[in-house]
Amino acid sequence: MKIKVFELREDERAAYDRVVGELPAGCEVAWSADTLTSATLDMLDGAEGVVIVNKSPLDADMLRELHDRGVRYVATRSIGFNHIDIDAAKGLGIHVCNTTYPPYGVAEFAVMLMLMALRNYKPAMWRQQVNDYSLAGLRGRELRTLTVGVMGTGRIGRAVIDYLRGFGCKILAYDPFPSEELAARGDVAYVGLDELYAQSDLVTVHIPLMESTRGIIDREAIAKMRDGVVLVNVSRGELMDVDALVEGIESEKIGALAMDVFPEEDGIYHVSRTHDILANRNMAYLRQFPNVILTQHIAFYTDIDVDSMVEQGIRGVVAMTTGDCATEL
Repeated sequence: MKIKVFELREDERAAYDRVVGELPAGCEVAWSADTLTSATLDMLDGAEGVVIVNKSPLDADMLRELHDRGVRYVATRSIGFNHIDIDAAKGLGIHVCNTTYPPYGVAEFAVMLMLMALRNYKPAMWRQQVNDYSLAGLRGRELRTLTVGVMGTGRIGRAVIDYLRGFGCKILAYDPFPSEELAARGDVAYVGLDELYAQSDLVTVHIPLMESTRGIIDREAIAKMRDGVVLVNVSRGELMDVDALVEGIESEKIGALAMDVFPEEDGIYHVSRTHDILANRNMAYLRQFPNVILTQHIAFYTDIDVDSMVEQGIRGVVAMTTGDCATEL
């Protein structure tokens, strides 16, 4: 079987070489740093399986082209899979899987953003650059005294909850499919979404992007939240209505905002755009507020997670051929 890995970064090469060296006989794997587009289809070179990331969107037309060239298996080296038209893939008989990786790196990053937002680290850091060591405006809040609402209690949400337990804060959780194990522990209270909004000093988002969740944090949701609420998002930018976020920051309804993701981030995050004009006005506008932290989609970027995504992406293709892939969609 021939497999082609697209979008392979230099930092993924060691994991790629290790995994390829461990594959069963008969697996031929090649790689490219390019994205998979209609312009790079000739790079497939007869591959039956492809491995991508989210910079290679696969809509119905692209999937049809892949099918016509003999591709039957697609793995994405990401948890999110909204860049792939799953229904179209199934209609064409193309198997698709995503990858999972240990949740702890993203969960740690989420907690880090909470602490940075609560302790006003961004303006403190700015001031140091001009030797301003004054205290005015930098007084923070202690996480242990707050109520934190966790939206989504999948693997990452549960890891966040485990870390938050150590701070001693009150934890509320929302999930349309509650975890019986988590609910039985007694230190987390599952509540409805409106109650989570109303009772939480800080809301952290850990839900997948689907049509039903797109823009879930909108004007109506923010209006239900406490004045001065802190919002944290390390999941997908499109879960939030950015115009509503801007209004919330300007009106001071939102006390602080920390996002590792952003709508229309493709083509900006993960590449150098130092000398370019960026056509994302909301990103540029939000970034200038002292109580807004925007990081460049790096919550996943740890040694363990990168290695895991490469391994599961390649092995996922092989596993799908035998019907033994635990993450097939």
